[in-house]
Amino acid sequence: MRECEEGPEAVVATTAHAVVAAVSSRDRVARSILDHGPSSAADLAERLGLTQAAVRRHLDALLASGLVSARDQKVYGHRGRGRPAKVFLLTDSGRDAFYQAYDQLAADALRFLADSVGGGDAGKEALAAFARARLARDAERYRTALGDDGKATPTELLAAALTTDGYAATVRRAPLGEQLCQHHCPVAHIAEQFPQFCEAETEVFSQVLGTHVQRLATIAHGDGVCTTFVPSAPAEPHDPDLHDSEPHLSGRNPV
Repeated sequence: MRECEEGPEAVVATTAHAVVAAVSSRDRVARSILDHGPSSAADLAERLGLTQAAVRRHLDALLASGLVSARDQKVYGHRGRGRPAKVFLLTDSGRDAFYQAYDQLAADALRFLADSVGGGDAGKEALAAFARARLARDAERYRTALGDDGKATPTELLAAALTTDGYAATVRRAPLGEQLCQHHCPVAHIAEQFPQFCEAETEVFSQVLGTHVQRLATIAHGDGVCTTFVPSAPAEPHDPDLHDSEPHLSGRNPV
């Protein structure tokens, strides 16, 4: 006879534990997509320390619930043989499930900050100062990332650093420069209400790249991608005075 037989309570407890563990892992998968932007099953498995089979089960459940959607991974440059990998991104419903509580808390805190200095222009300046201070630490890391690579442009190096921070950034060639494209914004819902965050980010890009940049579109304003134009560095101007300062020996007899 077994010393201890599993009764109904033990079965229920075991089942409940398995369900909670599954939901917890599913939330981690969704949270990772939120933080890092469009991700493949392989990306998620490596990031979270799960098997790809487990990740796919969670993705199937998230797809069925309408919290994520799937599309082919965009390939920039030469595309190899075979079908491109699928990447998964949060839908509006998926974002709302995460953002609702945290965004409300953050928005309330920022409004309190603005009101505490009297609101109006003083409040806007306080919000701008907070946004700049928040990005100052990131700016230093971005400057370090822009070391002399020799192959990538400064904009491409910045895009790589932004992708590490969850902005899913890419670079497109454009007439007279490049376009820095951020396909994901972790603070989009807050930036919708407080544009100082977008403005501070644009300032940081300008400081880090050492040139004036122009923000063309933002996710916070309803655009699909945050797009910033980065002009090409001007060519070194020809200095006629330097050329004319050289001695003209043609037609003259040497002394």
